[in-house]
Amino acid sequence: MAFVDGQNLYQHAKDAFGHHHPNYDPIKLHKFVCDQNGWVPNLVRFYTGVPDPNENEMWAGYWSNRVLALKRAGVAVTTRPIRYRKEIIAIDGNSETVTTPQEKGIDVRLALDIVSLARKRNFDVAVVFSQDQDLQEIVQEVRDISVEQDRWIKVVSAYPFGPQASSKRGIDKTQWVKIDQEDYEKCLDPKDYRPAKFKAK
Repeated sequence: MAFVDGQNLYQHAKDAFGHHHPNYDPIKLHKFVCDQNGWVPNLVRFYTGVPDPNENEMWAGYWSNRVLALKRAGVAVTTRPIRYRKEIIAIDGNSETVTTPQEKGIDVRLALDIVSLARKRNFDVAVVFSQDQDLQEIVQEVRDISVEQDRWIKVVSAYPFGPQASSKRGIDKTQWVKIDQEDYEKCLDPKDYRPAKFKAK
């Protein structure tokens, strides 16, 4: 079963390969990783923060369209509203308000789902598309469940990997699966999910 941290995967693919929007297809990526390792792909679960349209109309519309398409494709999608922290800072003697978006609760929800679904025996391998080190806390929990249920369970961290990658490490304590640029680009979604008003004429 795939657990895709949508924003984390996007940011690392942007750093590693120069892709400037979340143009991956999570179903294709999951199938690729499973095929490489001899696993049978199961459900894809996708997690992302969604912007406030008053803060970023284009990205809010993009994610509204993208989430709908993912659900129609059979992906289980979890969203959380992005929160915004505003700070007043001094620049060259002038005061300016700087807005910082913050994704809250996505990693917690993803971690809880991995543990809950392991207990329900919904998967043997959790393929986590993320490099968020906070998620390493789930590994011991899953190992304990494996012992309790007397069955083999694995947690895998799959992530973009290349010379420009900002981080070359998967989640600690997991099996790492590196995805190079050539393989990543075989798993793209060609559709433009931006609202019509933002598409190039």
